[in-house]
Parts: sequence; structure tokens; C-alpha cells
Amino acid sequence: MPSDSKRSLILAAILALALLAMLGILGRDVLQSRVFGKARGYAFVTDIDRWRKTRRERVVRARYDLSLGPQLHDLPLELGDWAGEDIPQDNIEVQILLEPEEYVYRRYRRADGKIIWLSVIGSRQSKSFHPPQICYDAAGWATEIASEPIALAKGDFYALKVEAKKDAWTHIVLYFYLYPDYLRDQSKGVVLFKVTAP
Repeated sequence: MPSDSKRSLILAAILALALLAMLGILGRDVLQSRVFGKARGYAFVTDIDRWRKTRRERVVRARYDLSLGPQLHDLPLELGDWAGEDIPQDNIEVQILLEPEEYVYRRYRRADGKIIWLSVIGSRQSKSFHPPQICYDAAGWATEIASEPIALAKGDFYALKVEAKKDAWTHIVLYFYLYPDYLRDQSKGVVLFKVTAP
């Protein structure tokens, strides 16, 4: 019997050390991202699926605080050759069905006339998120879906690419989800980034 209690004590000590190590790593990430964020950039976890973790999950560092909050509206209107403008979201169904806490809807235009749309939705509710291809499929568009690597200065991350076609129209949509950390605690908020090129 003494050897069983000794094993239990050793197992409990190992589990306690593992828990402390995990809390230390998560605490360090939160401290670096939220407290020292402006100097070092903000760290986030990206993935292509809202409902489960995938092999495409990555940690990225951003110059802007992209966590759920009003600062999402502070994203730059000038991005390289692209000039953006906020577009009022007058689709009442979006507000009623999704109930987002934060919603940024912008059109970016280049001098050559090309346009892209940026949609940023932030919420703590599951109902605020669905894969964009659902709307295209419901409207009779044919869709093809694949993950797409997006190159960064250091490394890359993945977005889900939707190619939607209907008659003479083609839309390319890239989207991904941002989480404040690996735990994906919904109460801390989730942010969906979606870029659409008509």
C-alpha cells in the first residue's frame, strides 16, 4: 500500500508541475500580448474553423489590437495602394441574425478601379459566425473551398478560400478566425476577418 500512495503522490506532483507550466506559458503569452502589446505587437491564434481546432492553427503577431472591442474600427483606411472607406451596414438581417458586438464593413479601392471588401465581425456568441459559403450556396452560387497559405514577414498563416461562381460573376473570399489565445474561450471574444474580391 505505501508504494501505491507514493505513486499517487508522484503522479499528483507531475500533474501539478504540468499545470503550473501550462499556466506560466499562457500567462506569459497574455502578458506579452496585452500588457506589452504596443511595443512587441499583439499575439493571436488564427484558424480556418470556428468549431474545432485544425492543423492550420497558427500564432500570429499583429501591429494592431485585433481582439474583440471598439478598437477594431481603428484598422487603417490606407493599406498600401488601397484607400478604404467605411460603408454603413444597412442589411438589417445581418444585425438581427448575427447580433455582432463589433462589425466593420469597408470597401477598399485602388487607383486602377479594383475593389475589395473587408468584413470584420467580433462577438462572444456562436450565432454571430457561419462559413461565408453558406450564404453563397443559399443564393444559388457554385462554390469551391480550399485552405490558402498567406505569407507574412515571418512565417505564414492560413485562410479558407471560397471561389463562388454564378452566371458571369466570380467572387474570391478569404476568411479566418482570430482568438486571443489557444484556449479559444468564447467569453473573451472571437473575431472573423473576411476579404471579398468581386
